Amino acid sequence: MEKRDYYEVLGVDKGAAQEDIKRAFRKLARQYHPDVNKDDPQAAEKFKEMNEAYEVLSDSNKRAQYDQFGHMDPSQGMGGAGGGFEDFNGFGDIFDMFFGGGRSHGPQRGQDLEYELQIEFREAAFGVEKEIDVPRTEVCDTCGGSGAKPGTKVEQCPVCHGTGEQQTMMNTPFGRMVNRKTCSACHGRGVKISNPCPDCHGQGRHRVRRKVRVKVPAGVDTGTRLRMPGAGESSPSGGQPGDLHIVIRVRAHELFEREGDNVYVDLPITFVQAALGDEVEVPTLDGQVKLRIPEGTQTGTSFRLRGKGIVRLGSTVRGDQHVRVHVITPTRLTDRQREVLRELGKELGMTPSEQSRTFIERMKNAFLGENG
Repeated sequence: MEKRDYYEVLGVDKGAAQEDIKRAFRKLARQYHPDVNKDDPQAAEKFKEMNEAYEVLSDSNKRAQYDQFGHMDPSQGMGGAGGGFEDFNGFGDIFDMFFGGGRSHGPQRGQDLEYELQIEFREAAFGVEKEIDVPRTEVCDTCGGSGAKPGTKVEQCPVCHGTGEQQTMMNTPFGRMVNRKTCSACHGRGVKISNPCPDCHGQGRHRVRRKVRVKVPAGVDTGTRLRMPGAGESSPSGGQPGDLHIVIRVRAHELFEREGDNVYVDLPITFVQAALGDEVEVPTLDGQVKLRIPEGTQTGTSFRLRGKGIVRLGSTVRGDQHVRVHVITPTRLTDRQREVLRELGKELGMTPSEQSRTFIERMKNAFLGENG
């Protein structure tokens, strides 16, 4: 397939200035970037074609050669007496690795940001909407990202001539090679700013704090990450902004414990309630509910309340609540209370001395055997 004219690819005239070429490339790069056009199978090829055209037209030497000879077969540069080549596509990335080339492949995406958000236990269970204050870098409103004081012009960098790169020629056994690196004068921007913007000081971007509303879904837990596309840092080269990642931290609750989608709570009851049974109120995430304690309940007994747990993340299904019973033994008794308990023990055949003897006999049988 025959290659299209590079000027036609970028939509500029042959006499276009470097700034016009760069501006046209940035506009097309935003339009045809593969990340933006995931459903368009031709977007990647168009983006590749634009990169190739910009790589040639943004380089004054390559542009002059292209204006004179048009599209050439790179292999022709290898032959002939003393024939060398300035940049053979097959080796470009390899030499960038070894010599630190700063080759640009179009507008870069802005950096991602991370924000730690603390929420309450109940908010994690049912979801919540929060407004957070996020510090991030954005395009300067005063200069529109140019870095120049309003009313003044942005000049082309005299060192890299607007390409944002500096080139060093190297002679190798393969011929003459070009090492590219980011321009030390303009730091890759390709422009010189004589009158910098008073707000961003010539950077084209400034640090701001923006309020962002975050919708936290029900069922999140400590460590859950929420992604907000486009809410991160702005791109320094006109590309897509980065994303904002929200990392959830859930505060511990004074009553409830969480294990997956289930909730656990400890319920203290008196030994009278445990012995005779009772109906008690139990705290849940939905409020107080009544629970029937059967008579003879022992410490450590667990009761399950179905559907009273936490919503499973991404669904409407809820876990259960488990109520763990702990029987409280009184520590301060009056003489009358002691007398009543002793009488009760006799009635039940469970006096302390009898219980002790029974326990000792059971231990002997366990370790010595009945004939021991």
